[in-house]
Amino acid sequence: MATKLLFQIDSYMKEFEGKVTKIDGNKVYFDQTAFHPGPFGGLAADAGFIELKKNGYKIKVIDVKMEENDEVAHYLENTNNISIGDEIKGYIDWEKRYTMMKLHTASHILSSVMYSKYGAKITGGHIDYESAKDDFDLTNVSDWKKALLDAVEESNNLIQKCVEVKVYWLPREEALKIPGIIKLAEKMPPSVDKFRIVEITGIDIQADGGPHVKNTCEIGKIKVINVENRGKVKKRIYYTVG
Repeated sequence: MATKLLFQIDSYMKEFEGKVTKIDGNKVYFDQTAFHPGPFGGLAADAGFIELKKNGYKIKVIDVKMEENDEVAHYLENTNNISIGDEIKGYIDWEKRYTMMKLHTASHILSSVMYSKYGAKITGGHIDYESAKDDFDLTNVSDWKKALLDAVEESNNLIQKCVEVKVYWLPREEALKIPGIIKLAEKMPPSVDKFRIVEITGIDIQADGGPHVKNTCEIGKIKVINVENRGKVKKRIYYTVG
């Protein structure tokens, strides 16, 4: 049974309640969760812990992964005293989550600038608790380093405008009518009939399943850590925010 993804409804949810639906070794499944699974959407898994309502017993969540049938597996430090049907309360490590949210929204803005200026699509990337990396197809751009650094500068100018970030759902056919809705090189699977849309007003709009900030001013500023040539097609940028 698919797990209800509460972080897609409210990215700022730090605590949630759920019910144990399945146990498999140290993997425990709930009917709903606010824990973001990794590497779902290119983001790391959330950290935190759960508390059993029946006895107040707290257990550390050491990993979270999305499995088949859209089930989210929570890898726990131990499964002592846990039974199917138990009610739990989950607690997200907010400092780590909030940094990933800022990096994620920053990544959307950067990808939008790269797409509009150079037609460059993201070919890969990852967002962690402290930094992010994005790979762009810059085959047709000779000075790729300057392109990346100029795009960061333009992105920071946009971030400082304090733009609202909206999240809503659209049917697949309606969503695909929006130009550039999917900036990843890979296409969205045909099994997805509804797209979760993240719109940074006047800057970017794309299909996305992860947590974001509500306003670009929360990001602060994109700070470049390094840029790398990863081959003829792939050019990589490492960055953080603050």
